[in-house]
Amino acid sequence: MKNLLFLVIVFLSVTPFYGQKEKQKKPNIIFILADDQTYNSIQSLGNNEIKTPALDKLASQGTTFTHSFNPGGWNGAVCLASRAMLNSGKKLWKARTYSWENEKAQSKMWSMRLKDQGYRTFMTGKWHVPIKAARVFDYVGHERGGMPRQSKERYNRKFNENDEWTPYNKKFGGFWQGGKHWSEVVGDDAVTFIEESNESEAPLFMYVAFNAPHDPRQSPKKYVDMYPLENISTPIAFLPEYPYRWDIGIGWKASRSSSKDRIMRDEKLAPFPRTEFSVKTNIQEYYAIITHMDAQIKRIIDAIKKSGKEENTYIFFTADHGLAIGKHGFTGKQNLYDHSVRVPFIVVGPNIPKNNKIDTDIYLQDVVPTTLELAGVKNLKGIDFKSVLPLIKDDKKEQYDAIYGTFNIIDDSRNKHDYYQRMIRKDGWKLIYYPKIDTYRLYNVEKDPDELVDLANESKYKRKLAKLKKQLIKLGKKNEDPLYASK
Repeated sequence: MKNLLFLVIVFLSVTPFYGQKEKQKKPNIIFILADDQTYNSIQSLGNNEIKTPALDKLASQGTTFTHSFNPGGWNGAVCLASRAMLNSGKKLWKARTYSWENEKAQSKMWSMRLKDQGYRTFMTGKWHVPIKAARVFDYVGHERGGMPRQSKERYNRKFNENDEWTPYNKKFGGFWQGGKHWSEVVGDDAVTFIEESNESEAPLFMYVAFNAPHDPRQSPKKYVDMYPLENISTPIAFLPEYPYRWDIGIGWKASRSSSKDRIMRDEKLAPFPRTEFSVKTNIQEYYAIITHMDAQIKRIIDAIKKSGKEENTYIFFTADHGLAIGKHGFTGKQNLYDHSVRVPFIVVGPNIPKNNKIDTDIYLQDVVPTTLELAGVKNLKGIDFKSVLPLIKDDKKEQYDAIYGTFNIIDDSRNKHDYYQRMIRKDGWKLIYYPKIDTYRLYNVEKDPDELVDLANESKYKRKLAKLKKQLIKLGKKNEDPLYASK
């Protein structure tokens, strides 16, 4: 009898009680990051001209944050700042001076925090952070640099029928460098890692970073052929030239009459003044490479399903920043209009409401504390962003009092800051400030989402302008912006 009692006690000590669920395993976390993908470049988010079946399905299976923002950047490569914030969890100006090579700082990086929770960590694609990915991930596929190499033929396009450059001609390298399109290589790497992880009990953290749809925006011909130019609309906010472009850091001359000028690289991708044809051609190639990337995302999602991991997997999709592609006279991202700072943000996973949209303003870097919370990380000290889970659970309605944005050009060799652009977005309004010329632009983005009507010089909005100016200075100080350090 004593032996039987002993066996019962041992059995109960190692076996869950009847009706009691086994302790849930930590969820897999798949983070998919696009490059230069603006917020409305997905069909299910209101763009009927683009084809994104995989992302549409993802959105239907989860929650989409319709107002997700990148805080900007300290140089023309805005993607560098965005990824620095992602991987450090620090807000903009702290991320700029983060001690990437310091082991203690490395231990606090996103992937390392998850590794401490028992995650097998994986990265492939665009990294663009001042440390080798292999230092902070267990497994690395193809680590890519900032952008595919441009060809002189792409920069010198005439945008007519005699153009030598085409997005599907592999001889121009770029996304075709190495023989296989970079998006397909990223897809291959991710699928292989999922398949090879089937035997492991460890949860997965996958950082899958496409270079697409960054220029030179190349894709196979069949994808370009999906978008005849006659089916592409000219953007509502199309402008031949932005009125302040010589004063905000994207193009400058020794004198206004000089024919020799310097243009930010992104702005060389269409001639000045902008033409509808050149803009629509850029959009055609932008849509094509997004649809091609969408096909690779489908492969990754299919691999997750095939592996049997889907029910315990969270998928996050976002982009490092947006892109203008012809709006307001810009072709790049070095501006603070929504097309360049606002991105898609989709969350799918256990207990995430399906086909749900949330309009609350967030930062895309909020994905970091969200995933750490899901992974059971208790100590979020040093993370400057906020989890979106309380918003999804409807436990709160507001994430931030206001959204901050900046664009600087910094020359570290001379310790010189050129303060070109600042922004605050608050309560349905946006104020853009150009410090070099002490000029403001004011938009009621709730009523004017395309930011077409500048209200800064209208007397009826004088009080609103003054209030937002003060709030911008306060927000700048909170974000440790060097422009506002002495104010």
